[in-house]
Amino acid sequence: MTTSDLLHHPLKVGALTLANRVIMAPMTRARSEQPGDVPTTLNAEYYGQRAGAGLIISEGMPISPSGKGYAFTPGIYTDAQQAGWKRVTDRVHAKGGLMAAQLWHVGRISHHSVLAPNAAPLAPSAIRARSKTFAFDDNGLPGMVDCDMPVAMDKDDIARVVEEFAEAARRAMAAGFDMVELHAANGYLLEQFLSVSTNQRTDNYGGSLINRARFVLEVVDAVIEAVGPERVGIRLSPWCPPAVNDMDFQVQAREIVLYLATGLSARNIAYIHLAEWPSGAYSTEFRSALRTAFEGAILVCGGYDQEKATTVLEQGFADAVAFGTAFIANPDLPERFARGAPLAQADTNTFYGGGARGYTDYPYYSPIGASTP
Repeated sequence: MTTSDLLHHPLKVGALTLANRVIMAPMTRARSEQPGDVPTTLNAEYYGQRAGAGLIISEGMPISPSGKGYAFTPGIYTDAQQAGWKRVTDRVHAKGGLMAAQLWHVGRISHHSVLAPNAAPLAPSAIRARSKTFAFDDNGLPGMVDCDMPVAMDKDDIARVVEEFAEAARRAMAAGFDMVELHAANGYLLEQFLSVSTNQRTDNYGGSLINRARFVLEVVDAVIEAVGPERVGIRLSPWCPPAVNDMDFQVQAREIVLYLATGLSARNIAYIHLAEWPSGAYSTEFRSALRTAFEGAILVCGGYDQEKATTVLEQGFADAVAFGTAFIANPDLPERFARGAPLAQADTNTFYGGGARGYTDYPYYSPIGASTP
């Protein structure tokens, strides 16, 4: 591939103009200062190394104490966390990059060890996830533990969480982020409302397709009011399988996503970001229908390499492609794509938790030897 590859063309996304279409996908890395889940200078170094991405989408950041489900994930609900993220965005901007904050409420994918004392996970319905999360065991040691039984959210809980998303968006802007992305994918709270497998409510937030989409759109509206539609994106994952956080987003997946896409287009948000399950398997018909329904940018993510990414751009089904694992091991991924350089392989043993090893020590490519980021 050469620099004429569509991946290296600029792209207008909402209020931003991206230098290229190689997006850094959101990836939990479980590194933050304790206590307090505060971003550190190490986080700033990690993201700054990857500022060559057209847009960096941060790891999911819990919007509130009740939104947390994993140990060591940096949040965006305290002054200290906001100041920590400001160090991160300052580093990214100093290197010419752009960054979106992914706003995250895990819903039922949580455990009491990472929540406030006596608190239970929140969910649309009291249905326990048959999956695990990274929290603390009975001995206080970090590791994979079974998710707890959630409580069904009442109307006050719903209103409070909507406002927590809006406040997190305001904090993200104050911390220097260029956009926010709402995490409505991969089995977390917003998607839990969309799926009939996790939403068995009988009020106006459950039952019909329109009712199940209501909470997501209320969150979108609150965040738009907080920061403006041109700085809002959303991540969706239709057909998310049970293997992902015990989610089964199959029934009416096409219909509800296209319904959301129409509503999101009317609201003029910047982009929809698809986490594809299974990777790359969406039909041409669905991709065409989504393109018709939504006038903003479409980002795709899930098992793409450079060739597949270029193809989906050439077909007109997407405007940019997000890469996850490849960005962990290749901080200069867009440059490697442009030069046709080989890609380094990531060490899966260092994905979650720890320090600099497997986080900030992957080198840039050099034809005469590795270079320091």
